[in-house]
Amino acid sequence: MALIQLDFRSETLKRSVSMNVILPIEKFQGPYPSLYLLHGLTDNCNAWLSYSRIRLWAEESGLAVIMPSGENSFYMDILVKDGCLGDFGEYIGRELVELTREMFPLSRRREDTFLAGLSMGGFGACRNALKYCDTFGKAAILSGALHFYEYPVSWVETEGNIIGEVRNFGNLEETRNTDRNPRYLIEAIKADPDRQFPAFYVACGLQDVLLEANRSIANALTEAGADVTYEEGEGIHDWYFWDTYIARVLKWLNYSAASRAGKQI
Repeated sequence: MALIQLDFRSETLKRSVSMNVILPIEKFQGPYPSLYLLHGLTDNCNAWLSYSRIRLWAEESGLAVIMPSGENSFYMDILVKDGCLGDFGEYIGRELVELTREMFPLSRRREDTFLAGLSMGGFGACRNALKYCDTFGKAAILSGALHFYEYPVSWVETEGNIIGEVRNFGNLEETRNTDRNPRYLIEAIKADPDRQFPAFYVACGLQDVLLEANRSIANALTEAGADVTYEEGEGIHDWYFWDTYIARVLKWLNYSAASRAGKQI
């Protein structure tokens, strides 16, 4: 297995950014199926490597895993265009995929390109898999921070607003019918016969305060016609839950070592 740490200048974000890449080169040959794995609020591209067993499981599955830094952006584009902060949604959904496909032997097929994340990254995986549904064939949401348009505004702006992240969304009522809201993107795909939903895996702990928001989005995706696998289990909003369930995500992606060995990409 190769672990590659990169710093590069993003044209979309208008600055130097970092990412980690796992390539299972010892057991498998490319082109590799790819999982773009997003961290949560206040973390960076090292979070998954530091707190989970993703390196071990990526090597066993044959997946290339790309872990970018998303700062505290919720992986959305900025509200004020032409500002200096850059568009994290476009970065995840377009630039990062294009760049890594040029750098590494990754499959270019939609059915081999996946997006996943926890908490803030779960929101980013949901939002960007829907917005860039032509790029991602599957997406996994772990304890997704999906409460912004699912819970009462009064709760979101107080208990659901840990470090002021609600400001990323602007006025919640005014942005409800924009691509900041996963439900808006769900309806946009439903209305377009030329677009197809990715398959979704959604999981959340039974003791997690965001449980009802995850249930709500999973139900909305199912009702819209998406292929959704939903799981709940004992746990709160922490790495014990996420470490357990990222292993389930890899099984759901169906890239076990045995199946990968005989799969032509």
